[in-house]
Parts: sequence; C-alpha cells; structure tokens
Amino acid sequence: MYSRWMAALPCAALPLFACAQNDLTGVSSPRPVVITASRVAEPVSAVLASVTLITRADIERLQPHSVLELLAGLAGVSVSSSGDLGKTAYLYVRGTNADHVLILIDGIRIGSATTGQAALEQLSVDQIERIEIVRGPRSSLYGSDAIGGIIQIFTRRSAPGDASRASFELTGGSHDTWQAQGGYSGSSGPLWYNASASGLYSSGIPLCVTGAPQTAPCYTTEPRQGFQSSSGAVSGGYQIGDATRVSFDWLRADGDTRYDGDIFSGDESHVVQQAAGLQLRTAPLPQWEMSFTAGQSLDESAQLFDAAPDGFFDTRRETLSWLNDLHRGTAQTLLLGADYERDTIGSSTGYAERSRADTGALAAYRLTPGRLDLELSARHDHNQQFGDRTTGAAAAAWRFADGLRLTASWGTAFKAPTFNDLYFPFYGNPVLRPETGRSTEIGLGGGFAQHMEWAINAYETTIDDLIEYNPVTFGADNIDRARIRGLELHLTTEIAGTQAQLNTTWLDPRDRGAHWGAVLPRRAEESARLDLDRDFAAFTAGTSLSVVGRRFEDPANTERLGGYTTFDLRAGWHFDPSWMLQARFSNALNRDYETVLYYNQPRFGAYLTLRYTPGST
Repeated sequence: MYSRWMAALPCAALPLFACAQNDLTGVSSPRPVVITASRVAEPVSAVLASVTLITRADIERLQPHSVLELLAGLAGVSVSSSGDLGKTAYLYVRGTNADHVLILIDGIRIGSATTGQAALEQLSVDQIERIEIVRGPRSSLYGSDAIGGIIQIFTRRSAPGDASRASFELTGGSHDTWQAQGGYSGSSGPLWYNASASGLYSSGIPLCVTGAPQTAPCYTTEPRQGFQSSSGAVSGGYQIGDATRVSFDWLRADGDTRYDGDIFSGDESHVVQQAAGLQLRTAPLPQWEMSFTAGQSLDESAQLFDAAPDGFFDTRRETLSWLNDLHRGTAQTLLLGADYERDTIGSSTGYAERSRADTGALAAYRLTPGRLDLELSARHDHNQQFGDRTTGAAAAAWRFADGLRLTASWGTAFKAPTFNDLYFPFYGNPVLRPETGRSTEIGLGGGFAQHMEWAINAYETTIDDLIEYNPVTFGADNIDRARIRGLELHLTTEIAGTQAQLNTTWLDPRDRGAHWGAVLPRRAEESARLDLDRDFAAFTAGTSLSVVGRRFEDPANTERLGGYTTFDLRAGWHFDPSWMLQARFSNALNRDYETVLYYNQPRFGAYLTLRYTPGST
C-alpha cells in the first residue's frame, strides 16, 4: 500500500519536480548564508552540496517539542525513537548508521565517545536559532564521523546594533506537558549578548505497546514514563575595530527520563549535553580571513535502578581549530586549516583506554570561472587508535542560462571506532579498523519565476568495514558492508498565497555482508513530508503530512515495522504586534505506529502556546 502510494507521489508532483537544496523559510525570503558545507560563509545558491536550512521562523511556525520532531521527514533524514520525549532516539542521514552523522553546536563537536552518538532528544528547540543539514560525506573538511553528513545547530544570538528585547513563551497540552522559555538579548556599542532559559515537563506515555511479550526490552506494567528537562544558553561578542571580533557561546541541557522496566536503560536516566566555544575572527589582510576556535563539549549519562546509582558514562571532548580563508579576486578561494580533538571518558565501566587525541590538517580550493564552479578538498588525520587516514572530495557545478544548475560530486569519509567498539568489556576489539565510505552524487536544480525552486539529487554510497557484533567471536568486528542508493527531491513553492514545502526520499539501503541483500535496520525505503502554511492577516494556519514506508527492526529482516501516516494541524493568532497565540494538534488522525519494535509513539495531542516576541509582526 505504502509503496504504491509513494510511487504515485512523484507523478503528482512531476510538473513541479522537487529538491534537496533549499531553506524552509519560503522562496520569497532573502537567501541566507551557509557555513557548514565548506566551513566558510557562502550564499546558499553557491553551495556545492545538498543542504537544508531550518530557521527560527520555521521553528516557531511548526511548533515542535523536540529537535528530532523538527528534523524527521526532511529530505534524506529518518528518525527512530524508543518512545516519547526524552527517550533514546536514532537519526539516520542518507541511510547511513546513526553514528555516521557529525553533530555540531555553534561549531563545537558534541556526542558520546562511548556510543558515538549525540543525544539530540535531550536538546531544547527553544535555544535554537537555525539548523544547517549537509548531506553527503564531509570527512575531507571535518575528519571522522561525517560519512552520511553533518547537522549543525546554531543557538539564538544577537548582533551589534540590535535593540535590547525580551522574549517569553509558555506551552501546555496533552500528557500533562508544560514548557516555558524566557530570554533577553541586545547590544551596546561593539558589545552584543543573548541569554535564555527553558524548562519542560511531560508525564509521558506508556513505554511498551499493548500485547508486547515479556521478553521485549521495554516490558513494563507502568502506565507512564515521564520526562523533564531544563536548559540554558548564553552567547555574546565584542567587535574590535573593523576587522576583528571575539565571540562566546554556551549551551547546556539537563534531562531526566523515566524508563520503568526497560532492561537497557534502568528505571531512570539523567543526561547532560553541554557545548561551549570561544572564537577569535580577524582579517590580517583584505584577502586573508583567519579564525581561532577553542571548544569543549560534555556528554554525561547516569542510570538508576530503584533510585540507586547503576552506572555512568561521561565524555569530555576538547577541540581547537585554526582556519585561514584566502581570496584571489572573486573567482578563487583557498581554505587552509588544522584541527585538534581530545576525547576523555569517565565511567563506572572499566575501559582499557580512557582518552585519545586526533590531529587533522585540511585544504580546500574553490574556482568559479564564469558559469563553472569547481571545488577540491583533502584532509589528513592522525589518531592514537587508528593511525593515519586521508580523505578527499571533488565537486563541480554548471550554471545554464535559464537558471538551471547541474552538480556532480565525489567524496570519501571514515568513522573511527568508538570506545565501546574498542574497549567495552567482553565486546570491545582493540584492533578494529575504521569504517570507510565513498559516495558519488549528481543533482539538477533551478527555479521558476519567483515562486518556485526545486532540485533533485541521486547518490550512491558504499561503506566498508562496518562494525557489527560477530556471533563467532562474541564481540565487535569489521564484518559488514553496505551499499546505499537514494533519490531526494525537495520543492518550495507558493500557490494562491499558500507556502508549500515537499520533501521526498527514495532509499535502497542494502546489506552487502552477513545478510546479503537485506534492508539495513530501521531505514524506511520511502518517505515524504508535505508542509502547507498560509497567512490570513493576523491569523495563520498550516498542516504537515508525513508518510513513511515499511522498515525492518533486525538485520535479517525477520521483524517488520509497518508504514504509517501522520497528520498535524496548527494555527496562530497575532492578537497584538508582539503577542501570538498558537494551537497545534499532533497526530490528528490518532494513528498507532512504531519506529522501534514494541515501543509506543505518541497518539493524538493538543497543545496551546502563548508567545511574546517584540517586533514579531
């Protein structure tokens, strides 16, 4: 059923096509600048990569409760969650593993060195200004982890010259959910600053689906598994003359999640995500821009059984970065840089090693002679655990006279084994090799008049030496291989005053190892998301329709998760230039579905938000 529906979708949209390189703000908004794709600021129209942008306006319009809810269903992005708010979740980009995506907050790497993943489910959307999603390998610029892509979160901030302003937001709704946020930002001469804090509480939903066997990992008789969190963010900076500025960013999120009955997570889990960075940017010469960044991130997790401590896993990650952006006229740029990273873990579990360092050097060259764009990049990394690794990438684009742009790219990437892969008791294997990937991509995009922009991207990624559990050795081993093919389409258009955004993904993620030909676990082969929004003077109305095809829970494809459709409704009323009242109905059709076997997903929910933002008309 879902395959037939999805097969018909591109036919319905064929006159429009669709794409994967656009922002969610609507085609009539100014074109923003992208930083993540090339590590330097550039207009989105010049980026030689598949990019999606999410702005603060998008967040306030869509009214999501979590980062993962905001990202789910975008082109190339898939999410699986072990329950409601705060529960362990997995994010897949272009069908690669959940730990094949590099996560940054304000340029600082975050995540656990033991699991290899970042706890995005713990972050609050209240502190986010925008998100940049770059799909495809980026190890030639960033080093390890960026096999599937990069997601960078930018926290809310002000700029020199901004007037002082306060903001406030209060939400209440289903499952005893309450959320509040307050912030203050402004500037004074060359100084600018921003501070905000938020809190969230939800009594949660039943963890396990009705009728789940007692052997299910989530088995419990408890009716609710709640979540509460608090978070805060501070940023600021100082402009020194015309060519130099210093800035600081700090974000912290503390979350407590109930898992009554879950054999993997205990009864309760306390998680901390923190990122802090200090940056100096200067221009010694008109053709030379330079930046120094020092950062630290924390990923802390503690489990409890019957209110008693039952283990902890902490990661402290320290990073240094030095980048030099050199220009020769408007047609040539050269980026030279070096990175240093050191991971240190503390844990109640014994690890043979508890720290490691990585040093990387990179170079990227960009040539734009007329209608042709060329970009070459290379990087060399040295790591204490896996030694030396060199990666590279090449991309080209041709701009046709009618506004069409044809792009092609190739790149390699790698993922260093985690501390769990290497040293976890009875599982770790200290002689593991890094996972490696190579990817090719071709895309076509353009625009029609002022009310439509589209692109389509096709790619193939091969991953070697995938680290999986080996039943022969009873531990981690490089025994698997994967081949992933995909097609992404994205459309932004305006029809009769209605803003429409369409994201579709066709994915063929196949095992080429122990389970030859099987679909990789928890990856949907087809998905689509349609967002429609319209303004009626002081009123707004919108809807989101998400369709996800079948997926499998296990590598052998013996446990199937059915496809599903969810439908959200939202509305807003600007009853004052600075005040807005919003309503949201999530899963309005009250669909029952799973993204992880035996774990419930939220049914129908109703939420009301009161927002105060001066000058928000």
